[in-house]
Amino acid sequence: MLRLPLLLPGLFVALFAMLPVTAEELAQRTAAAHANDRPIATPAATTAPVRAVNSREAIYASVNGESVTGWLSWPADSVPTDLPALIVIHEWWGLNDNIRQKAERLAGEGYVTLAVDLYRGQSGEVPREAMRLMQALNEDETGGRENLAAAYDYLANVVRAQKVGVIGWCLGGRWSLQASLRLPEELAATVIYYGGVTADKEQLATLQMPILGLFAGDDPVVPTPTVIAFREALAELGKDADIHIYPDAQHAFSNPSGMAYDADVAADAWERTTAFLAEHLQP
Repeated sequence: MLRLPLLLPGLFVALFAMLPVTAEELAQRTAAAHANDRPIATPAATTAPVRAVNSREAIYASVNGESVTGWLSWPADSVPTDLPALIVIHEWWGLNDNIRQKAERLAGEGYVTLAVDLYRGQSGEVPREAMRLMQALNEDETGGRENLAAAYDYLANVVRAQKVGVIGWCLGGRWSLQASLRLPEELAATVIYYGGVTADKEQLATLQMPILGLFAGDDPVVPTPTVIAFREALAELGKDADIHIYPDAQHAFSNPSGMAYDADVAADAWERTTAFLAEHLQP
């Protein structure tokens, strides 16, 4: 009987990572992972910021002739122009109260936060609606990238933030990387929560900022071999990157309105996030 040799782990990772994953395939995987979820906040979603914050709507962009409104937050005891800033990118549901709360919680750590709206005024209440919005964004990726570039310009030139970083979850994690590829020298820090990534060294070579990646080991949306290939590509390029995989966590482990929420993992990821941002954005 013919016996085929076992693939070495590194070779398996490399071969798996070379398989192309289209934006539509990523959308289908995301829909499957969130099939039983609803964007309804639980008590874990309403953790108060460590200090009082002010918040308001802010028009930060114009895409295809339409104004785009985000959610701007900052510590109530500070002047926004004295602070570093964060572009906060929503999950596949859109800019909803869960993301506004996360942006406010980050603002309480000492940042001006702008929760952007890649869906331009729409959000999903059920997976079917979120899927439609995600697919529409996939069809207009140029518009999505320019949306995020406008968010950076708003924070850098209107708010006059000292430094600007980016953070996103799920769909927002993928777009956190896309923002970094669009603004490789402008952004000062990037945080990616279980978002679609690439091992394309030609693309990744342009990145200049430190990167924190937080991924789930049990994730059919962004499988572990893909994350390992991403991590290895960054390492080979000499990039400043900390890519962490939680072995037993599932996709969307930090989303308290989802079925995969893991309080312990989410807490650890939050600590890693705040420490990383303080190191690279705070004076």
